Amino acid sequence: MWKNHPKALPFLFLSEMWERFGYYLMIGIFTLYLKDVEGGFAMSEKEASDLYGTFIALVFLTPFIGGLIADRYLGYRLSIIIGGILMGAGYMLMGIHSLPVLYVAMALVIFGNGFFKPNISTLLGNFYTNSEFKERKDEGYNIFYMGINIGAFICNFFGAALQILLGWQWAFFAAGIGMIIGVLVFISGSKHYEGFTEKKGTQPGDMSFGRIILFILFPSVVFGVIGWLLKGVSSPTNPDSYIFGSDSTDAFIFACIPVVFFYGSLYFQGKKEEKKQIGALLTIFSVVILFWAVFKLNGSALNTWADRYTDRQVTGVAETITSSLKFSKSITYKLDSVDKYDAQFRLQKENGVVQKAYEYPVYFRNVSPEKLPEQGTKISIWATNLSQSINPGWVILLTPLVVAFFTFLRGRGKEPSTPSKIAFGLLISALSVLVMVLAVKAGNNGTEKVGVIWLVANYGIITIGELFLSPMGLSLVSKVSPANITSLMMGGWFLSTSIGNKLSGVLASLWDTYEDKSNFFWVNFALLMGATLLMFILLKKLNKVMEVKGVSK
Repeated sequence: MWKNHPKALPFLFLSEMWERFGYYLMIGIFTLYLKDVEGGFAMSEKEASDLYGTFIALVFLTPFIGGLIADRYLGYRLSIIIGGILMGAGYMLMGIHSLPVLYVAMALVIFGNGFFKPNISTLLGNFYTNSEFKERKDEGYNIFYMGINIGAFICNFFGAALQILLGWQWAFFAAGIGMIIGVLVFISGSKHYEGFTEKKGTQPGDMSFGRIILFILFPSVVFGVIGWLLKGVSSPTNPDSYIFGSDSTDAFIFACIPVVFFYGSLYFQGKKEEKKQIGALLTIFSVVILFWAVFKLNGSALNTWADRYTDRQVTGVAETITSSLKFSKSITYKLDSVDKYDAQFRLQKENGVVQKAYEYPVYFRNVSPEKLPEQGTKISIWATNLSQSINPGWVILLTPLVVAFFTFLRGRGKEPSTPSKIAFGLLISALSVLVMVLAVKAGNNGTEKVGVIWLVANYGIITIGELFLSPMGLSLVSKVSPANITSLMMGGWFLSTSIGNKLSGVLASLWDTYEDKSNFFWVNFALLMGATLLMFILLKKLNKVMEVKGVSK
């Protein structure tokens, strides 16, 4: 696998694998931790989804500035190391049960990812630019992407076992250890990066860093504060009069306005020969926002589906194996368990007055009567966060097949262009949502649990779409970007991811407002089909830009 690629690829592959081990271990338990009434913060579904969406949005917003700093001042190697250390510290601090400490930990992860994520992706692309490996760039990014998903697959088993055996804090600590291992692996490959990690410095025509702070970062903070303070129109469905759903959502959307304006200005201020390249990338960034909005439901709404609506009982040999490995836990059925749970946890009181009602379901609440165990019977259920390994598991299985498929087409001169791959990726992703519509129907709108096969099928289909889109997007940015702003445009890719992530949190926070859960998924289907149609409409122009740039694929 490595022989036809740069010698740096295995080190970048393993570094990213361990970095993603830490990140996805944390993401797999994050909302479960927030909602846990005993060891967590007893948040409602809406509160947890909103915080989750804001967090993952900011995680992918900071690559904008991290890429810029690496391009001009620190270089890629130092930026990646700084980012990895910050993230490792953040993961470890998350296990401390304190909301202020949690926010500090989240901030470390947010800034750390800003330094790490865009720069390791850009560094990888540098090895394929104008070199003997140029034609294998898409393949290189696919291999790199498989490393991401190996880490994302194995991490949830560690997270489940540590959380069940020792508690939340040890699971978060393991995420931090994974990140530190990733940094050490990256440093060990330093000799292979020589000549590719240096800063590019400020180029003629570039906006100075001081002007960026003055005209982008400072306005973003100001706009964010305005968004936080500004109120919308109060209504029965919006009693708190938020504009977009919550204070944090309002603040985030307002804060993005100056950054989006900045990327638009790159187009208008660019040289004539660069405008089409920048315009094509900005178009791609806009379209993939909707993909990420649906895809990132894996850590929120689909995690909720696994927790509330999926039959997680294991029996026989499976029970023996999962129990011994601490991937499952035992629960006891009691006829009054629902009432007791509600009385103790659902109604939170202060001075005898109910402050808020929490919609915490217990496992047996929607088990059909004929499947309920006898009074006092113990059953074993697998840990909810294990469902987060389904998607990366599919990536590991399907990546070699997708790479082989495109290699086969390339050999016959029929490989689709990168924009074409992205368009088909959006279409396939839209089809995956229909699986969840059928899952809702199979479970009589959540009144009965359904098999995990529905999640497996949904993730299997959207994974194909992901493999057509996500690594191709990274490759496209590296191919098409003007040389002096490559890392900055890579930050733009992550900006679109950021906005999509926040939109994902907004969608997930609306889960409990849909009486018919299939309507929730129909909305997601409509969003993806809209993005698909727009992409196919623009496909001819995007392919022409690729030809002008000198890259046929």
